[in-house]
Amino acid sequence: MSGIRGSGTTPPSGTDGSAVAPWKSARRTAGLAVFGWASAAATTGVAYLTLGSEVVPIVVGFLLCFVFAVLLLLLHRAVWLAVLSAVPSLFVLVGSVQYAPEAALEQRGVREHVVLVADTAAGTSNNNHRFTLRGSDGKELEEKLEFNGDAWAPKVGDRLDVMRDPEGAVPMEQADEVDATGRLGGLVGGTVTWTLMAVLAGWRGHVRRRRGRDSPADQLL
Repeated sequence: MSGIRGSGTTPPSGTDGSAVAPWKSARRTAGLAVFGWASAAATTGVAYLTLGSEVVPIVVGFLLCFVFAVLLLLLHRAVWLAVLSAVPSLFVLVGSVQYAPEAALEQRGVREHVVLVADTAAGTSNNNHRFTLRGSDGKELEEKLEFNGDAWAPKVGDRLDVMRDPEGAVPMEQADEVDATGRLGGLVGGTVTWTLMAVLAGWRGHVRRRRGRDSPADQLL
């Protein structure tokens, strides 16, 4: 009888939960959440250090968002949540890149009422506009107002308010489009959503490992 009892089949590692440590999953989850907040802060910091050039913070932010998605996939062991993380990643990227320059304009920017007197794209198929402006004193401003795209683009002769940086580090923007608070809200909202996704990924990933659902086919679900 003892020989019969000893010949039972041993369950695969992890299917009984013995090979999966809950605290290990919790540490991974906490680490991913911290990485998300650190990524948002790092991209915002780079944007502050490179005011006037959006290329560097965009590249840094994109890479960090991509790394977050990969880590989320490894933690969750399923693709769909990593794909969904692209939505809050967009909020984090836009918020962190645009918050710094708009905050600078709100803090030290000069508001001025101007008239659009010329457009470099006028009469061409180019949709990258660079408007020449005339201030309220009748003098033309040295700095141009840039606008990409034809949708909602202002026209020559339009009057509007702009915010310009007296130090020249931040490009001029239309005053009604400067919204540092809104950018910060999007940044924080995206990062909070990242945190919730990390918690969900950690819990579901732990359950999947306990049940042995860790094959490549299972990772698509």
